[in-house]
Amino acid sequence: MSVLICGSFAYDNIMVFPDQFKNHILPDKVHMLNVSFLVPELRREFGGCAGNIAFNMKMLGDDPIPMGTVGSDFGTYAAWMDKFAINRRHVHVKENHFTAQAYITTDIDDNQITAFHPGAMNLAHETKISEAQNIQLGIIAPDGRDGMIQHAQQFADAGIPFIFDPGQGLPMFNGEDLLQFARQATYIALNDYEAQLFEDRTGLPPEEIAKLVEALIITRGAEGSHIYTEGKRIDIPCAKAAEVADPTGCGDAYRAGLLHGILHGKDWEITGRIASLLGAIKIEQHGTQNHQFTSEAFAQRFEQNFGMPLR
Repeated sequence: MSVLICGSFAYDNIMVFPDQFKNHILPDKVHMLNVSFLVPELRREFGGCAGNIAFNMKMLGDDPIPMGTVGSDFGTYAAWMDKFAINRRHVHVKENHFTAQAYITTDIDDNQITAFHPGAMNLAHETKISEAQNIQLGIIAPDGRDGMIQHAQQFADAGIPFIFDPGQGLPMFNGEDLLQFARQATYIALNDYEAQLFEDRTGLPPEEIAKLVEALIITRGAEGSHIYTEGKRIDIPCAKAAEVADPTGCGDAYRAGLLHGILHGKDWEITGRIASLLGAIKIEQHGTQNHQFTSEAFAQRFEQNFGMPLR
């Protein structure tokens, strides 16, 4: 039995501009903007929510099954997945399309200009939950809109518990859409900004949203996270990071920890702390899939952070 991870795969092209954008943009000319930034530093990282979550679960010793749609340029990403023995049986290559691409330019003040091309991700609805066998648990992470809707219905019809994790895809859905996801899902995972947007669109505060699912998880960055379940709120502390190198992908790492804890029947106190620690380990590295650790090192760091053994 395994976890099916429905979501995106993407190449993250990260460029650093060694100056300030404001020094090169004339305020009185923004209506006819035509600027070029020389970016001597460029990194290309493997990303996308399904890819990131699967990578983190693999680091925890699980055997996740990611599902998504990618383009004909997926070869180098496929080789990366093979290196870590991540199952890609249900990663479908769509010819004549590109894999989703993010182009991120950051200046020395950490301001960002980002362009995102969804590419093959918009064909996620062409994959079916029924393609995968022996699935015990699932997650719907940000993906093509139609794919997220159809996969939620397919999980519900199959009686497979799943986490609804709308992430940056949340603005694509109105209040009724979000309520339908909540009725179908077993768990919902949001960050604090998404939780506010969810409340604005549905009219339901976290305590009411939590009544629709077994657990509502809200991450709060350096302030830790809240898990609403069985009429109570469990406060999960933030794990300590040695340094803050890059927060990109921390949410995906956290969700991998949630899936790991649920899959192995751990209580929410332990599950939330596993997720918190995994997010801290990720934030110490640039990129979303460049951190590695052993199970022994993870258990030792867990006890150091939270004063309890990983059980």
